[in-house]
Amino acid sequence: MLEKVDPVLSRLIKKEMQREKETINLIASENYCSRAVLSAVGSILTDKYAEGYPYKRYYDGCENIDRIESLAIERLTKLFMCEHANVQPHAGSQANMAVYMAVLKPGDVVLGMDLAAGGHLTHGTRVNFSGTIFKSFYYGVDRQTERLNYDEILRIAEKVKPRLIICGASAYPRIIDFEKFSEIARRVGAYLCADIAHIAGLVAAGLHPSPVEFAEFVTGTTHKTLRGPRGGFILCRKNFAQLVDRAIFPGIQGGPLMHVIAGKAVAFKEAMSKKFHLYQKNVVENCRFMAKGLIERGYRLVTGGTDNHLILVDLRNRNMTGDMAQRILGSIGITVNRNAIPFDTLPPNIAGGIRIGTAAITTRGMRKPEVEKIFDFIDEALKIGDNPFKLKLLRKKIKNLASQFPVHE
Repeated sequence: MLEKVDPVLSRLIKKEMQREKETINLIASENYCSRAVLSAVGSILTDKYAEGYPYKRYYDGCENIDRIESLAIERLTKLFMCEHANVQPHAGSQANMAVYMAVLKPGDVVLGMDLAAGGHLTHGTRVNFSGTIFKSFYYGVDRQTERLNYDEILRIAEKVKPRLIICGASAYPRIIDFEKFSEIARRVGAYLCADIAHIAGLVAAGLHPSPVEFAEFVTGTTHKTLRGPRGGFILCRKNFAQLVDRAIFPGIQGGPLMHVIAGKAVAFKEAMSKKFHLYQKNVVENCRFMAKGLIERGYRLVTGGTDNHLILVDLRNRNMTGDMAQRILGSIGITVNRNAIPFDTLPPNIAGGIRIGTAAITTRGMRKPEVEKIFDFIDEALKIGDNPFKLKLLRKKIKNLASQFPVHE
């Protein structure tokens, strides 16, 4: 049908399908959802407006919609063993914004992880709403260990007296101690919001400590390690449920995307399975094996390794920028993203390193034999540099490897 109605768009989608099939995706914030999720997201549910919440809508005809959203909420609360969940945020950024709007006023102090140290735009970055509406201060990582220094975070918190502390990261390869963050927040009388956008799947599988017990609010995304459709969610304690729900609607969003919420419900069900737990275990094992292989080939990794699904490669000792590495690897069919490393002296659009994640390749069924080939390909390509002929030969090998593994189950 699409091919008849819009052949140009149809061809572009087919090209994207081909690109995914023939390349190795190592972007830590990306993954491949199941065909069941795709089916739900591509369903007729996209037609229905459903402003409000289950059984309290502003539109009629929502009897089935109410059951679908209630099912998603029920599964999410069970998955993370929380008191209340909101599945309507369109993305992780909206989830974070809703938490801010629920308990803060413009000008209130927020303490978050510095973007340059591995934080996220919505953790107080000046160009983001979180840094323009609120007064933002930052904590980073220790210069020697490149890990979170909780004593230093407490010192900063006592100095700036935040109303809310947000923890979590988009480029931090180690376990985050949510209990210590909770202790810091209590010491200074702040709310604690844990952003688990990247590690939600690991938390759900019990492979990373959960913040639910320690934080008033937990935000996340459904499309990274959780392996669902693109979207966000919020978990909170019952006494904040009404504030959070009002912050989403009518606060910052209108009608929820019911086709996406249906996809989230499917993903939450999948995340409760033994198969999903094994998948997450394999993600971590693949990432640690990738880290080991790169270290053995002379690459320096931020913090010296990883505890989760991602690694940060510091390229300064290779006389190469992150932007250059991203371009070279992209030309051979390995997709990564340039990324700032702690205390980077280069601007973000150039960056001193690259971020690598193993969630997507693990979804496709790749294990240690394939991971070994991948870090060998990475090493070979970065040594080759700008040699189009040699890179073209390497591209053929990567295309052959990638084509052996399906993208969607």
